[in-house]
Amino acid sequence: MHTPSTEPHAIVVVFHRDGHAARSQHERATQRALAGQLALLLGASECVEFDAARTYPPQRYFVPDDTLPVCIADRLGIVTGDDLFGGVVPYPFVGTKVVVHGLPPGAQVKPEGWQDLLGESVRDLVLPGFSAFTGADARAATAQLLADGSVRLKRPSGIGGTGQAVIVDKTELEAHLNAIGDDTLRTEGIVLERNLRDITTFSVGEIHVRAHRASYYGVQRLTRNNRGHAVYGGSDLVVVRGTLDALLREPMPDETRAAVECARAFHAAIRSAFPGFIASRRNYDVASGVDESGHRHRGVLEQSWRIGGASGAEIGALRAFANDPALTSVRASTVELYGADVKVPANAVIVYQGIDAHSGRVTKFFTVEPGPRMKGASA
Repeated sequence: MHTPSTEPHAIVVVFHRDGHAARSQHERATQRALAGQLALLLGASECVEFDAARTYPPQRYFVPDDTLPVCIADRLGIVTGDDLFGGVVPYPFVGTKVVVHGLPPGAQVKPEGWQDLLGESVRDLVLPGFSAFTGADARAATAQLLADGSVRLKRPSGIGGTGQAVIVDKTELEAHLNAIGDDTLRTEGIVLERNLRDITTFSVGEIHVRAHRASYYGVQRLTRNNRGHAVYGGSDLVVVRGTLDALLREPMPDETRAAVECARAFHAAIRSAFPGFIASRRNYDVASGVDESGHRHRGVLEQSWRIGGASGAEIGALRAFANDPALTSVRASTVELYGADVKVPANAVIVYQGIDAHSGRVTKFFTVEPGPRMKGASA
């Protein structure tokens, strides 16, 4: 069994954005637990909560709860992807769903830093849709999309399907625009895109934690929370050592390969459009489905450049690769379950188990099952 080398004076620092603290008790505890897993991977001497009064050594490694704007990254001394598990964006909108789509023709308002050419370059990598920052632009976008079927409205920072609605006519749109309000719309924007049925959503990702790098594809699962609502229940991933290029050399179904290539091309477009962009953890949801006219579409739904639901599996896979240099791939899963009657496998790593003030009793864990090893390698 091999173990990762210790980085002298390395410290892992859990960081919460001002005004963007983890959304619940169990999310905050999960962030801290996964930071602890990263500390083990790096051989760090400490895993601590951020303290503005403390001076940290050069080897500090941040684990934020959200994508960071450049101003905060500069304040923390984050310069490259080796400094954090997550991402840094040059403008706030880049870290939200609105970056996925271009604006409708003749748009009245665009945020600072908006790149019109990006919308053109990713048009074939996303679903038909637009982002909008005014009521007039939202109406124009919806009118164009409604000609071919219903429209999905998405708030820019919704997680796990929250902040979404299906729009079938102008009256429904107006009700949602009134609820959002002009000021919020101008500041945050909204996404309006083709609504699909019979959807398969792939998770495609690449992560690097200093010298450790892996990439993956997989699918998400739903579960029922303590109120009986369908919510995110975990991810099942196939993870390989190396980049997305290494992943694409592996055998996989054609539809999966197309999703991986779609995510890789979208990421390249983002990097080209925003030179100040940094991401050591990048996850893309890629949907494949049929619209109401029977046309099939495939495209990136959203990006995640922060610690997320699949991160337990991601970090667990990195630790498995670090412990066994001959290992080339693993199957890794995250599981989120609600209620008291939860069975946890013996090989699982629990990242949260308790009663959350908002969500009730929650259990979260991840598992890693080794795959192929290099030929000729000893066990």
